Amino acid sequence: MKYLKYPSGSSAFVVVAIIVITTCFVSLTYAQDVAANYKYTRVDPAPFADNAGHWYAIFDKNNMINARPGRPKYDPTEITRIADNILLFQKSNGGWPKNYDIFAVLTDDQKDSVSAARNELHTTYDNGSTYTQIAVLASVYTVTKVEKYKTAALKGFDFILKSQYKNGGWPQYYPLENNYSRCITFNDGVFEGIVELLKDVQDNEPQYAFIDAKTRAKLAEAYDKGIQCVLKAQIVDNGKPTAWCQQHDEVSLQPAWARKFEPPSICNKESADLVLFLMNIDHPKKEVVDAIQNAVAWFNESKILNTRVNTIAAPRMVTPFRVSVSDRVVVTDNTAPPIWTRYYELKTHRPLFCNRDSKVVYSLAEVDRERRDGYGWYTYSPQQVLNKYPQWQQKWAAGVDVLKK
Repeated sequence: MKYLKYPSGSSAFVVVAIIVITTCFVSLTYAQDVAANYKYTRVDPAPFADNAGHWYAIFDKNNMINARPGRPKYDPTEITRIADNILLFQKSNGGWPKNYDIFAVLTDDQKDSVSAARNELHTTYDNGSTYTQIAVLASVYTVTKVEKYKTAALKGFDFILKSQYKNGGWPQYYPLENNYSRCITFNDGVFEGIVELLKDVQDNEPQYAFIDAKTRAKLAEAYDKGIQCVLKAQIVDNGKPTAWCQQHDEVSLQPAWARKFEPPSICNKESADLVLFLMNIDHPKKEVVDAIQNAVAWFNESKILNTRVNTIAAPRMVTPFRVSVSDRVVVTDNTAPPIWTRYYELKTHRPLFCNRDSKVVYSLAEVDRERRDGYGWYTYSPQQVLNKYPQWQQKWAAGVDVLKK
């Protein structure tokens, strides 16, 4: 047997390249084999509940269509009819608008209105949009092999690639709009939704076996850039890494204002969700481990004891934003589990609240009732991280337990 001769130092590179290519081919082939036996018989309504809830609860004159009373819905097992609805709502740039019910049986005139607005590109990741539709289309294609679902899913993935910032973050809306939605958005699961989808592709989940090698490479790069963005955005306050804000400036990565009552701060609800995602990464790099450890230490330090938030009946109050029929009060209770405020002030780390006029206050009682009763100012989410931490720490950070005093 004759061996090819390579210039000095290149043979090792070639061997490594062959191994990488072979490994990718074997992984993809395995995923395709598994996909042949993939079962998908029901579209889970849960990921679309936020969108549907807004559509039925709020009449918006700017919507392409609005909900009509008494209309039927598709059963979750009618996967191709639901997928056809998803195709109908997909915009020409590959993304989706928010706040429509993909399970709704639409009238012909409603379908015509949606089709006519195909080039109105108010496309977003908000309220679980776009990444959820892509996941369903991929699954429906895998079991039906109907080409239109594959084409639409790939177009959705292309939207994810086009909308990503060079620093790895994603805005809430793309094309970009001239408001806070340009910020990198960790609020409402936007970031986790996108990177979880990309992670499933990278992990060779069978419903994504149809994705070609070139596209896979681009999606893998987008995923890696996304993780790096999370790591770079972790707030270092008073010289110490803590957690994250709901939104970060798309250029500086600094904490940024979102809505008028959502100030730059350390946001424990969104941070907990991010950390839970990071904890699911197999064989995490040291920088990921460090980010988790620092966030866990922050959650432990920022917990509030002997405090409970009670919801009480209150006179009906109609505002331009919502109708309130209850109120919330903070009470002292030495049996209460640890709780956290959603926001902590930068530098001082005081629990932080805010009104619609953007004026910061330091107790829930100082928040106007409509916001006090209509927003999640307290959260138990960090407890999920603390509960998961011991097992994660033993597996990936043995010998470094930040919860041990």
